[in-house]
Amino acid sequence: MARKDTRGPVSDGPGLAGGEQERPDGRLLRGRAGRMRGGRGSGQASKGAVRLWGHHAVEAALKNPERRHRKLWATREAIAGLDGELPADFIVEYAQAADLGRLVARDAPHQGLVLECDALEDVWLDEVLSGDAARPLVLLDSVTDPHNVGAILRSAAAFGACALVTQDRHAPPESGVLAKSASGALEIVPWVRVVNLARALEEIAEAGYWRIGLAGEAKATIAEALPVGAVALVLGAEGEGLRKNIAEHCDALARLPINAAMESLNVSNAAAVALYAIAAR
Repeated sequence: MARKDTRGPVSDGPGLAGGEQERPDGRLLRGRAGRMRGGRGSGQASKGAVRLWGHHAVEAALKNPERRHRKLWATREAIAGLDGELPADFIVEYAQAADLGRLVARDAPHQGLVLECDALEDVWLDEVLSGDAARPLVLLDSVTDPHNVGAILRSAAAFGACALVTQDRHAPPESGVLAKSASGALEIVPWVRVVNLARALEEIAEAGYWRIGLAGEAKATIAEALPVGAVALVLGAEGEGLRKNIAEHCDALARLPINAAMESLNVSNAAAVALYAIAAR
């Protein structure tokens, strides 16, 4: 990434009508005076791409060598706040903060940065299982809220989890909302999508992991259920919890020792507490 004023093929000169500037190859870029047309956007990118926003999410994506970047929309102030340098030929379109709001989901806090890039390449379960077994795995059963999945990714990164595993049909897609909630962790924690979560749990057991499902009705607390070896933490959706078949594929069910006045925690908060307990063994 870069902090120099020359980053990106954009200038603030007189240029074309509406503040647009012309590159040597004939492509048009709007300069600082440009106005983006259209109403409030949905945050959806062009076909085959994802759109990310927010300082931490965009900065982490720019630093990730596994990302293929397409274009960055930004305010000059936000560009100056990035850590590191952008390639000299990186495509940047400067805009006012209000105009960037047209590129993201309604009321999304873009913080002056919107990046369009390709989705991350698929990660396979066997690749993860051949890695460091001292680091926990996190599996989500039908957790579909992108805010929750993003927050769980953030906790997974904070407590050293080696990967997140979800079913491909019962999890949100990679998106700006999820990446913003993950605060950069989407670029750090491998995300494995599997067709059958129960079968994945069988493979995880064969690799030597102790599978612990969080369930409010469990008799043992998370501290009591934790083994000495590798751990795969399994969490279900809020309200429904773990599905019966997934719970049956766990070696133990455990609960968090919360106050009886509260029925449960948000799934992302529960993940953070459980991951801390695993790390503090």
